[in-house]
Amino acid sequence: MRSPLALLAQQGSVTAMLVRACALALREVPRANAAYRDGRFELYSRVNVAITVATDDAYLTPILFDADRKSLAQCSAEIEDLSRRARAGELTPPELSGATFTLTDLGAYGIAGASTVVTPSQAAALTAGAIRELALVRDGALRSTPAVTLTLTCDHRILYWAQAAAFLNRIGRLLSEATL
Repeated sequence: MRSPLALLAQQGSVTAMLVRACALALREVPRANAAYRDGRFELYSRVNVAITVATDDAYLTPILFDADRKSLAQCSAEIEDLSRRARAGELTPPELSGATFTLTDLGAYGIAGASTVVTPSQAAALTAGAIRELALVRDGALRSTPAVTLTLTCDHRILYWAQAAAFLNRIGRLLSEATL
Protein backbone atom coordinates (compact mmCIF):
# COMPACT_ATOMS: atom_id res chain seq x y z
CA MET A 1 0.00 0.00 0.00
CA ARG A 2 1.35 3.43 -0.97
CA SER A 3 1.50 6.19 1.61
CA PRO A 4 -0.78 9.26 1.35
CA LEU A 5 2.29 11.35 0.48
CA ALA A 6 3.20 9.09 -2.46
CA LEU A 7 -0.38 9.01 -3.75
CA LEU A 8 -0.68 12.77 -3.62
CA ALA A 9 2.66 13.20 -5.36
CA GLN A 10 1.21 11.22 -8.26
CA GLN A 11 -1.91 13.41 -8.29
CA GLY A 12 -0.05 16.73 -8.08
CA SER A 13 -1.65 17.76 -4.77
CA VAL A 14 1.48 17.87 -2.62
CA THR A 15 1.29 21.62 -1.95
CA ALA A 16 -2.31 21.27 -0.77
CA MET A 17 -1.33 18.44 1.56
CA LEU A 18 1.56 20.51 2.92
CA VAL A 19 -0.70 23.54 3.47
CA ARG A 20 -3.29 21.41 5.25
CA ALA A 21 -0.67 19.73 7.47
CA CYS A 22 0.94 23.09 8.30
CA ALA A 23 -2.43 24.68 9.06
CA LEU A 24 -3.46 21.90 11.45
CA ALA A 25 -0.05 21.93 13.13
CA LEU A 26 -0.19 25.75 13.47
CA ARG A 27 -3.46 25.39 15.34
CA GLU A 28 -1.93 22.75 17.66
CA VAL A 29 1.37 24.62 18.25
CA PRO A 30 0.13 28.21 18.65
CA ARG A 31 3.58 29.80 19.07
CA ALA A 32 4.32 28.81 15.47
CA ASN A 33 1.37 31.01 14.50
CA ALA A 34 2.54 34.22 16.15
CA ALA A 35 4.53 37.43 15.71
CA TYR A 36 7.08 39.40 17.72
CA ARG A 37 6.06 43.03 18.22
CA ASP A 38 7.20 45.72 20.62
CA GLY A 39 9.33 43.37 22.71
CA ARG A 40 6.71 40.65 23.14
CA PHE A 41 5.01 37.97 21.11
CA GLU A 42 1.37 37.88 20.12
CA LEU A 43 -0.58 34.82 19.01
CA TYR A 44 -2.72 35.04 15.91
CA SER A 45 -6.34 33.90 16.16
CA ARG A 46 -6.48 32.95 12.45
CA VAL A 47 -4.30 30.54 10.49
CA ASN A 48 -3.51 32.25 7.18
CA VAL A 49 -0.96 30.31 5.14
CA ALA A 50 0.89 32.06 2.30
CA ILE A 51 2.24 29.93 -0.52
CA THR A 52 5.18 31.00 -2.64
CA VAL A 53 4.33 31.21 -6.34
CA ALA A 54 7.00 31.86 -8.96
CA THR A 55 6.08 34.29 -11.73
CA ASP A 56 8.13 35.40 -14.74
CA ASP A 57 9.66 38.35 -12.90
CA ALA A 58 9.52 37.53 -9.19
CA TYR A 59 7.65 35.49 -6.67
CA LEU A 60 4.37 36.28 -4.93
CA THR A 61 2.90 34.87 -1.72
CA PRO A 62 -0.89 34.69 -2.03
CA ILE A 63 -2.72 33.59 1.09
CA LEU A 64 -5.13 30.80 1.95
CA PHE A 65 -7.10 32.50 4.69
CA ASP A 66 -8.32 30.30 7.56
CA ALA A 67 -6.48 27.34 6.02
CA ASP A 68 -7.05 25.25 9.14
CA ARG A 69 -10.79 25.30 8.46
CA LYS A 70 -10.52 24.12 4.85
CA SER A 71 -10.57 20.58 3.55
CA LEU A 72 -7.76 19.17 1.47
CA ALA A 73 -9.93 19.54 -1.66
CA GLN A 74 -10.69 23.18 -0.81
CA CYS A 75 -6.99 23.90 -0.28
CA SER A 76 -6.11 22.25 -3.59
CA ALA A 77 -8.71 24.22 -5.55
CA GLU A 78 -7.73 27.50 -3.89
CA ILE A 79 -4.01 26.91 -4.48
CA GLU A 80 -4.67 26.21 -8.15
CA ASP A 81 -6.76 29.39 -8.48
CA LEU A 82 -4.32 31.61 -6.55
CA SER A 83 -1.33 30.25 -8.49
CA ARG A 84 -3.00 30.81 -11.84
CA ARG A 85 -4.04 34.34 -10.94
CA ALA A 86 -0.60 35.14 -9.48
CA ARG A 87 1.06 34.17 -12.76
CA ALA A 88 -1.51 36.22 -14.69
CA GLY A 89 -1.00 39.28 -12.44
CA GLU A 90 -4.62 39.18 -11.27
CA LEU A 91 -4.23 39.05 -7.48
CA THR A 92 -5.64 41.82 -5.34
CA PRO A 93 -3.65 43.47 -2.50
CA PRO A 94 -5.79 41.80 0.23
CA GLU A 95 -4.87 38.38 -1.21
CA LEU A 96 -1.20 39.20 -0.57
CA SER A 97 -1.35 40.52 2.99
CA GLY A 98 -2.24 39.06 6.36
CA ALA A 99 -0.31 35.79 6.27
CA THR A 100 0.60 34.23 9.60
CA PHE A 101 2.93 31.58 8.08
CA THR A 102 4.62 30.98 4.71
CA LEU A 103 5.15 27.70 2.83
CA THR A 104 7.51 27.31 -0.11
CA ASP A 105 7.15 24.01 -1.99
CA LEU A 106 10.19 23.42 -4.21
CA GLY A 107 9.14 19.91 -5.20
CA ALA A 108 8.16 20.88 -8.74
CA TYR A 109 11.70 22.14 -9.30
CA GLY A 110 13.34 18.90 -8.16
CA ILE A 111 15.17 20.63 -5.30
CA ALA A 112 15.84 18.26 -2.40
CA GLY A 113 15.94 20.93 0.29
CA ALA A 114 16.50 24.62 0.94
CA SER A 115 15.75 27.26 3.53
CA THR A 116 13.96 30.58 3.43
CA VAL A 117 13.76 33.84 5.35
CA VAL A 118 11.05 34.43 7.94
CA THR A 119 8.69 37.29 7.16
CA PRO A 120 8.92 39.78 10.07
CA SER A 121 5.21 39.44 10.93
CA GLN A 122 5.56 35.66 11.30
CA ALA A 123 7.21 33.23 13.72
CA ALA A 124 8.32 30.75 11.06
CA ALA A 125 8.41 29.69 7.41
CA LEU A 126 8.65 26.18 5.96
CA THR A 127 10.39 25.02 2.80
CA ALA A 128 9.57 21.61 1.35
CA GLY A 129 11.82 19.78 -1.07
CA ALA A 130 10.95 17.27 -3.75
CA ILE A 131 9.49 13.91 -2.77
CA ARG A 132 12.00 11.15 -3.29
CA GLU A 133 12.06 7.44 -2.63
CA LEU A 134 14.35 6.24 0.16
CA ALA A 135 15.37 2.75 1.17
CA LEU A 136 14.16 1.90 4.67
CA VAL A 137 14.67 -1.20 6.74
CA ARG A 138 11.49 -2.06 8.63
CA ASP A 139 11.00 -5.33 10.49
CA GLY A 140 14.17 -6.67 8.90
CA ALA A 141 12.97 -6.06 5.34
CA LEU A 142 14.21 -3.44 2.90
CA ARG A 143 11.39 -1.26 1.60
CA SER A 144 11.04 1.83 -0.50
CA THR A 145 9.32 4.78 1.15
CA PRO A 146 8.58 8.33 0.00
CA ALA A 147 10.33 11.12 1.89
CA VAL A 148 10.41 14.88 1.77
CA THR A 149 12.88 17.26 3.42
CA LEU A 150 11.16 19.98 5.44
CA THR A 151 13.24 22.96 6.56
CA LEU A 152 11.75 25.26 9.18
CA THR A 153 13.18 28.73 9.64
CA CYS A 154 12.15 30.41 12.91
CA ASP A 155 12.25 33.70 14.74
CA HIS A 156 13.71 32.29 17.98
CA ARG A 157 12.30 35.17 20.00
CA ILE A 158 8.93 33.48 19.47
CA LEU A 159 9.52 29.85 18.50
CA TYR A 160 12.51 28.16 20.10
CA TRP A 161 13.98 24.78 19.18
CA ALA A 162 11.77 22.48 21.29
CA GLN A 163 8.55 24.09 20.07
CA ALA A 164 9.87 24.15 16.51
CA ALA A 165 10.69 20.44 16.79
CA ALA A 166 7.18 19.70 18.10
CA PHE A 167 5.70 21.66 15.20
CA LEU A 168 7.80 19.82 12.59
CA ASN A 169 7.07 16.48 14.25
CA ARG A 170 3.34 17.15 14.04
CA ILE A 171 3.59 18.09 10.36
CA GLY A 172 5.50 14.86 9.70
CA ARG A 173 2.88 12.77 11.48
CA LEU A 174 0.06 14.48 9.60
CA LEU A 175 1.80 13.88 6.26
CA SER A 176 2.21 10.18 7.03
CA GLU A 177 -1.43 9.73 8.10
CA ALA A 178 -4.41 9.49 5.80
CA THR A 179 -6.50 11.81 7.98
CA LEU A 180 -5.81 15.14 6.28
